[in-house]
Amino acid sequence: MSSFVLQRFFSFFATLAVTSVVVFGVLEWLPGNAAQVILGETATPESLAAMEEKLGLNQPALSRYVDWVGGLLQGQSGMSISYDTPTAVLMMERMHVTLPLAIMAMSITVLVALCLGLYAASKQNTAGDVGVMTLSQLGLALPNFWLAILLILLFAVHLQWVSAGGFPGWSEEDGGGLLAGTAALILPAIALAADVATLNVVALIGTAQ
Repeated sequence: MSSFVLQRFFSFFATLAVTSVVVFGVLEWLPGNAAQVILGETATPESLAAMEEKLGLNQPALSRYVDWVGGLLQGQSGMSISYDTPTAVLMMERMHVTLPLAIMAMSITVLVALCLGLYAASKQNTAGDVGVMTLSQLGLALPNFWLAILLILLFAVHLQWVSAGGFPGWSEEDGGGLLAGTAALILPAIALAADVATLNVVALIGTAQ
């Protein structure tokens, strides 16, 4: 069990490392840089050079990557160019919505996949099995954004059970609350969970067969 967990951790960090190198390399290869984005097309060469020096863009690419990795290992996530704020602060500000949404979507995925997968596997070659497989194929074929639009039209516009957009907050001081915040995330969670749930249903049925 411990070796399996270690392998998973190694695979996770190896994937992060490779992804960071690829993303850094692609951004380095593309024309332009952050200094040009900040100053605009009318920037003079002198101001552009000064901004590149301020941002450290005048350093070699390998040196900048090593500095970034070293800072990340020390808990320094870097500064956001657009907001002039540490990126860790920006991520934490958005985590109070993103994390509950991810947990809700994963919970819906596990619940739907287990129920439908086990039901279809226990009813092989019956109408129930065919119905679940047909529903799964429809779920795979239906894009998330289109499903989200259909959910909004039905539950927010037609039935008016939930709001069509926006997040009221988790506290009453913000104008929301636990119930209002949960209700606002239900439709996005369903839309996110649809594809993964249908894939898991197909996998469960194939394993059982």
